[in-house]
Amino acid sequence: MTIETLLEEYQDHLRDSFNKYTRKAFQMLPELDKPHILDIGCGSGIPTIELAMMSNGQIIGLDIQQSLLDKLERKIEESGLSDRVRTVKCSMFEIDFPDESFDIIWAEGSINAIGFENGLKTWRRFLKPDAFLVVHDDNKDIINKRRQIPECGYNLHGYFSLPRDAWWIDYFSPLEKKIKELRMKYSDDPEALKILEEKQNENEIFKADPENLGSVFYIMQKV
Repeated sequence: MTIETLLEEYQDHLRDSFNKYTRKAFQMLPELDKPHILDIGCGSGIPTIELAMMSNGQIIGLDIQQSLLDKLERKIEESGLSDRVRTVKCSMFEIDFPDESFDIIWAEGSINAIGFENGLKTWRRFLKPDAFLVVHDDNKDIINKRRQIPECGYNLHGYFSLPRDAWWIDYFSPLEKKIKELRMKYSDDPEALKILEEKQNENEIFKADPENLGSVFYIMQKV
């Protein structure tokens, strides 16, 4: 197993702890009968599988990286969800489903790639009337984003911030410990050490400005 695979699997393990927030956001929605859900920027599909379990609906996980979709497809098969969950390789800049296809569009940590306002405007046409858009985004410009929500054709159904120390306690701190362990294990492998250094640099960015690396769930309804 390569160092990249080890890190990716460990990060997936850490990301599992954030499913409690995915569940909280989903529980803020009204009860929907077998909803059709699009998970944009699904990655390896940790929220995707959780949504399938909670909703009993039909889920499409969309991402641009085939390696991550391959992981999701293995999870789909292992979870016995092949009849309800499928993957689509596509850039979020090129989404081309029919208008009003989905009861819910879900986007955790992905809307920043297209921009909050642009994402709200671009994705709106894929939602059925009165359908929902759920976005998990960074906590920057919250006031401005809340202003943009009605301007883009949604009601803010609800929102919540993750606890201030959630990302540090549940993700960055244990990841930093794992990096230290792997540095010892791969001390004679320059390529592995380079990869670990790059990953540690990501951690240092968080540690330098933890207040600006919190996150918020927005639950919006199309109007």
